[in-house]
Amino acid sequence: MKLRPVLTALALVLGALFAPGFGVLATATDAHAVTKISHATATSMFREVGITWSSSGGCSNRYNATCTSFDQLNLATAQGAQTLKRASGCALNITGGTETGHASGTYSHWNGYKLDMSKYTCVGNYIKNTFTYIGLRGDGAPQWRSGAGNVYADEGNHWDVTFYNCGGC
Repeated sequence: MKLRPVLTALALVLGALFAPGFGVLATATDAHAVTKISHATATSMFREVGITWSSSGGCSNRYNATCTSFDQLNLATAQGAQTLKRASGCALNITGGTETGHASGTYSHWNGYKLDMSKYTCVGNYIKNTFTYIGLRGDGAPQWRSGAGNVYADEGNHWDVTFYNCGGC
């Protein structure tokens, strides 16, 4: 039996299992599989609750560091942003998503776990008054952890948020 036809058939079957914009990422090092969403799905979810987004380049290309892309964002990350918006009642503007140009690592922007958000007084007060201060990150950024375990790091000119889950969605 030749391997190429088997792999082609397997790819077709797997492709048919997932609707456009959704997929599952699983590797031997993942604790569990995460659901990935498309840029269009994420922006629809953000619009639904009044979250805005912006990019210095006015674009959404994942491979361009001046863009703000949500391609391959974890569903739980988008849901976590929705939860923050609903719980805080604050304006949220996302300035960084899954585009190239961020630090690497398992729980990175590229892997769909992080979003950068504009620093507004309302959301800053909500984070600092609601979540638990957990000290400085290795680079000196002060951090707060939500009850759900998500981490909010103050990087000076924006919030760098790591969503390990949807935050009680």
